[in-house]
Amino acid sequence: MTVDRVALETSWNQTRGHLDAARAHLTGLPNIDLSATLEFLEHNELGLAFDCLVDHGAELDLPLSYWQHLDRAAREMRLYSEALHKPHLMAADFCRRHLAAASEQE
Repeated sequence: MTVDRVALETSWNQTRGHLDAARAHLTGLPNIDLSATLEFLEHNELGLAFDCLVDHGAELDLPLSYWQHLDRAAREMRLYSEALHKPHLMAADFCRRHLAAASEQE
């Protein structure tokens, strides 16, 4: 199987954009340490950055747009596919449930 490097980098950039948009909701909030998330982003560990952002969001009352950004990142990384990403499946499932709950509140 040949990997299309341009398509892969485009996907990474889109995912990073979604994760950065979600992270922006947390910037400046008290008692939120984003250092691990930033380190994962620096090393292109996008799945781990996603997991960190879901964990942060689980403890806060964040707007629907936060969860929408994470949902878009999960879809771009195909995290909802159980066969592909078991390590991130719990965070992806939590994101999906939070997105649904936040959508109902809007």
